[in-house]
Amino acid sequence: MSNAHGDEADATTTADGYTGKVTVGGPADTRALPGLTVTKVAVGPADNNAYLLRCPVTGEQLLIDAANEADTLLRLVGDAGLATVVTSHRHGDHVQALAEVVAATGATTVAHADDAPQIPVPTSRVVHDGDEITVGRATLRAIHLVGHTPGSIALLYDADPAAPHLFTGDCLFPGGPGNTFGNADAFVTLMDDLERKVFGPLPDTTWIYPGHGFDSTIGTERPHLAEWRARGW
Repeated sequence: MSNAHGDEADATTTADGYTGKVTVGGPADTRALPGLTVTKVAVGPADNNAYLLRCPVTGEQLLIDAANEADTLLRLVGDAGLATVVTSHRHGDHVQALAEVVAATGATTVAHADDAPQIPVPTSRVVHDGDEITVGRATLRAIHLVGHTPGSIALLYDADPAAPHLFTGDCLFPGGPGNTFGNADAFVTLMDDLERKVFGPLPDTTWIYPGHGFDSTIGTERPHLAEWRARGW
């Protein structure tokens, strides 16, 4: 989890009414992007976000983080089936429902090579920085961000380069980077990766979907990079 879940953040409501403000036990929130539908739901005692991505052309579905409440996630999946589950990182609060969801759907499991051995469900496909993961005709790109865990990944959907979408797991939240648990070297590594691989190449319009809490944008967070560096977490 993070040091800054950013519950105070107020991401702009989109034209279709999406806010990303979901709560455990409450309804999911859905938005239609060009070539991809995103449904966000909050599950479990750690208030984890899980994201169901659906290709509107083929109907194929991909889940980011089978974190908890398998019944909730399987209802979200519905009769359309689930092709893939991507685990953003190895921490236990992000995999509580993984075994049950995979058993029920037969989904392919995906995780970064450096975290896969510690995930309690076998990983069908290990990925590295820059690898592509498809859901129907949509393509996501894995961005390896070291620090929260050795194998944390964010997933970038940039079919519209002017307005990308980034699923950050626990590496980036409204208000700061993910928790590095007092490890100064890990903090520097995470900040370096965020600045080089996220804030450097991506525009301010990039929408951030974190592993806990509300959404944000790169433009909202960018002015605070020096502040985060200075405080050291």
